[in-house]
Amino acid sequence: MKFPKQNFFKALRIIALVLVVLCVGLYFFRDSLLKQAIAKVTHKMAVDYNSTFSVKSASFEGLSGIKLTDIILVPKNADTLFNIKRIGTTISLSNLLIGNVQIGTLKINNGYIQLVKKGKVRNFDAFLKKDDTDKKSDEKRNYADFAYRIISKLLNLVPTDMKLENLNFIIDDNGKKASIAINKLVLNNKQLETSLHVQSRNFDQRWNIKGFADPRNKKADIRFFNLDTGAIKVPYLDERYNLKASFDSIRLNVENIDKDGSELHIDGYTSIANLKINHPKIASKDVVIKNARFDYRFLLGSDFISVDSTSTMQLNKIKVKPYVSYNTESDTVYTLKVDIPKMRAQDFIVSLPDGLFTHFQGMEATGVFDYKLDFKFNKNKPNTLVFDSKLNKENLKITKYGEANLNKLNGEFVYRAIIQNVLQRPILVGNANPNYTPLDQISPYLRKCVLTTEDPSFFSHRGFITEAFKQSILKNIRTKKFSRGASTISMQLIKNVFLTREKTLSRKLEEILLVYILENNRIASKERMLEVYFNIIEWGPNVYGIGEASHFYFQKRPSDLSVDECLYLATIIPKPRKFMYQFNDQGNLKDYALQNQKFLKNLMFRRGLLIPEDTLGQLPVYISGNARSLLRIKAPDSTVVPVDSLSISDEFDL
Repeated sequence: MKFPKQNFFKALRIIALVLVVLCVGLYFFRDSLLKQAIAKVTHKMAVDYNSTFSVKSASFEGLSGIKLTDIILVPKNADTLFNIKRIGTTISLSNLLIGNVQIGTLKINNGYIQLVKKGKVRNFDAFLKKDDTDKKSDEKRNYADFAYRIISKLLNLVPTDMKLENLNFIIDDNGKKASIAINKLVLNNKQLETSLHVQSRNFDQRWNIKGFADPRNKKADIRFFNLDTGAIKVPYLDERYNLKASFDSIRLNVENIDKDGSELHIDGYTSIANLKINHPKIASKDVVIKNARFDYRFLLGSDFISVDSTSTMQLNKIKVKPYVSYNTESDTVYTLKVDIPKMRAQDFIVSLPDGLFTHFQGMEATGVFDYKLDFKFNKNKPNTLVFDSKLNKENLKITKYGEANLNKLNGEFVYRAIIQNVLQRPILVGNANPNYTPLDQISPYLRKCVLTTEDPSFFSHRGFITEAFKQSILKNIRTKKFSRGASTISMQLIKNVFLTREKTLSRKLEEILLVYILENNRIASKERMLEVYFNIIEWGPNVYGIGEASHFYFQKRPSDLSVDECLYLATIIPKPRKFMYQFNDQGNLKDYALQNQKFLKNLMFRRGLLIPEDTLGQLPVYISGNARSLLRIKAPDSTVVPVDSLSISDEFDL
């Protein structure tokens, strides 16, 4: 059926006339509509967020421009959230007609935005609550669609032309204050330039942000740097979290944000120069990363979020190809893969961050290596956890040691434990010490007991036990904290002889690398390592080495210890300074301590390390040495003999 041409043009004229009438109507009634919109926002702030929102004046300028003055938001019984004197903006009418709010230009003059916490009251708490209308109990979220929708909305709110002047951003966390004064922030013709004044209790700096920003095409290339001399210091974190951080410059590049079918791709890179961080949980010194770069490719699908394996992380000369994934297709599965391509061992050593690996400074090595880590955790099937770590080496050899000279283990040396940052008395590890006990002069029962409790596969592993790592990871995930370690005797030896007992990231990383070098370069024999271990570990308050321990508890030589005495000594290793609490006021072991030893004994029976004949004629453990003076034993007059005044510290993890 043919549609008459004159009818077609007539329809177009009617549509055009309707649009004109609508535009004219909107133009003449726009001020009224604007006031209604402000009233609606005011009502929503009051009802949904218990806050007072006010605008002194609001009017249109031109066809799409809006001018607002004295815009204030004050939550009830809390400090003002923001107070801005003047805002001028234009909005794209074409996008508004299809339901998108897209800001064209934006000018803000004079005002402040502040986040304030007084006691437990925060002036932004009401805006953190989830909106019940947004909850979809049985509907699975599509990560790609959700992320793309949020990113698009946020970028639409970023104007193509912007000028901010005299706008302050303030944080006040119960007196811990920091402020960023935006003296000028200009985005013009896709070029961004700023002048910022940053202040906290500890420093005062001027920052600059320059670069390229194109919110409509979803691209940006921005650099942060300091206008003054010295590095950029990060405010607030030092006072709030005791974390000191600074850097020379940061670059953030977004090359592409694109949704292709059901997948969202985000590509770009970020880099930082001379990052310096200091926190007691990280290291005892400043940690310095001279150059780091992350070339990223984020992929999001309907049921996964990932860092794609084409991404690359670079730390000085170390290049890493990571793959990280969170997948909810059938089960909730977390995946991590790390690939360090073949590189020179010396390049790896010199690239380690200063302050994080102090014991490696000055170390030299030859050869090359590559490394792969494969980790997968299924939240609904935790026992299927995958943890596979592989290092392949070619002609790898340590030619010069740094501060930690591992060859020290093969000769005579002086050991001094450090407890709570206090250096303890020196212990000579060598035959010149009358308490030093060679391995063949230590009761074989004690060797078996200690190996059973501390490291059953010591003579077969190369420093680490994969299954122990798996179980440690599982328990830490379940408890949501680091509640279990996976230390082998090799790791305990390295920690005691070369490192400290401080619980820092630095110490743990150094421990892992030093153990690998010790075990895989066969620097010391297993027998020598075990001998040193028995002669340096703490067996009680100020009691070091098995020679001292056997006399302290039983007035015996280590070779003469009975099975039950060996079982007892093995069970006190985790808490040697609290041994006295295992005894009652009669000087006998408490029931729980006897049960622990019985459990260990039965375990050794099952493994063939003990036979019933070994325990024939055994008597209860009796403390006869100087240790007896620390027991709370009742005297004949029913009074309790006080414990020696020696201070008993908290548990020390060997």
